[in-house]
Amino acid sequence: MNDSALNSHTEIIAKYADMVYKLAFSQTKNNADADDIFQEVFLRLVRSKKQFENDEHMKAWLIRVTINCCKSFWGLTWFKITMPLKEEVTSSFPEKSEVYYAIMDLPKKYRIVIHLFYRERMSIEEISQVLKIKSSTITSQLTRARKLLKKILKEEYDFEESR
Repeated sequence: MNDSALNSHTEIIAKYADMVYKLAFSQTKNNADADDIFQEVFLRLVRSKKQFENDEHMKAWLIRVTINCCKSFWGLTWFKITMPLKEEVTSSFPEKSEVYYAIMDLPKKYRIVIHLFYRERMSIEEISQVLKIKSSTITSQLTRARKLLKKILKEEYDFEESR
């Protein structure tokens, strides 16, 4: 690898590291697993000879690879026979709030669309293209996720009030 390619990859990693890590964490709920997926995503970037049309194309590619790595991770045999430990996030997420924890309690398919829509500020069309799912499905998943979040947060609030 020449110096310009190394510098290019370093810049890409610096620019998208936070996005890739948070997306991986939103799927795995575990720092160590998110670290492994993070490394795999950027290793695939370094190994690939892919030419990107623009930053949005690169961002979409990184999101797709991150999602694929998460899916592959869940399919590993060793994972199926082990019990994951619940882990508290100790860094990287200053927004640990009731909303954050409610989002982490959502099913994976809802966490991903919530993350891409609100954290990455992607449009429904962009999410649809990246996930290769119909726009109407993305819209439905966002609606269902919002309803679940409302229910989770309302139950938490009602619990706090009844004390």
